[in-house]
Amino acid sequence: MTFSLPGFDLQKFVRETLAEDLGEGLEGGGRDVTSTSVIPADARFAGVMDSRDAVVVAGLPLAEAFFRHLDPQVRIETLVSDGDAVDAGADLMRLTGNARALLTAERSALNIVQHLSGIATLTRDYVKAMREGSQTCTLLDTRKTLPGLRVLEKYATRMGGAQNHRMGLWDAAMIKDNHVAVAGSVGEAVRRAADAGVSPIICEVDRLDQIEPAIAAGAHHLLLDNMSPETLKEAVAMVAGRTATEASGGINLETIAAKAASGVDYCSVGRLTQSAPAADVGLDFKPV
Repeated sequence: MTFSLPGFDLQKFVRETLAEDLGEGLEGGGRDVTSTSVIPADARFAGVMDSRDAVVVAGLPLAEAFFRHLDPQVRIETLVSDGDAVDAGADLMRLTGNARALLTAERSALNIVQHLSGIATLTRDYVKAMREGSQTCTLLDTRKTLPGLRVLEKYATRMGGAQNHRMGLWDAAMIKDNHVAVAGSVGEAVRRAADAGVSPIICEVDRLDQIEPAIAAGAHHLLLDNMSPETLKEAVAMVAGRTATEASGGINLETIAAKAASGVDYCSVGRLTQSAPAADVGLDFKPV
């Protein structure tokens, strides 16, 4: 199994997640008291991970890493790939190995698959809804992620068909209303970023009269915040292809088609990572 994401240490993530569940470093911790007291050390299990709902799958390589960490000899057959859309009842993974190890890893493995598949599934729903308004608009995620899980959550949005917005505070400037309030104006804020040699520069505008000053000062991408579809159309016409345009704010499954139909290049949706419900994925074991 090869799974690699820039800025993400898979083995460290697995170790720290399992250590948290096992209570390592705490009085009485460092062990799975249920499995070690109930399951013989040499007992073996076979199991099937399946989805109880129709979902877009994400996180299977991470689940495999949890099981292999505790049982390096575990036999795993992955039946689908991350990014696949599966029907309710679909089998995702089969595994056979040491019963204690598999039971100890089970919750961590399921948690990550449920969480990431939930994000991927909601993202796919947004892409489908957006396509009712535009065949060319691109769905973006945001930085509204759980601390420590950003790389994985943004990976899940890609599995669902979105494109990642900036990964953090380091890879693009995003000038928002509070930055403008301190700098004094949209134009001044963008000029300062441009003078600092920052690129790309994304600038939030919530009024049409802010568009020209932002472009003139060197903005590469305009975030059109909380604008109606009609106002978005006006904004796109004013920009006339000089910068990328992004609709943001107030976008949900009911509104995204109309926002995308305005002609913007992007629609960004924070709830992809902020509010996605966990997918219903389970794992059933039987002795072998």
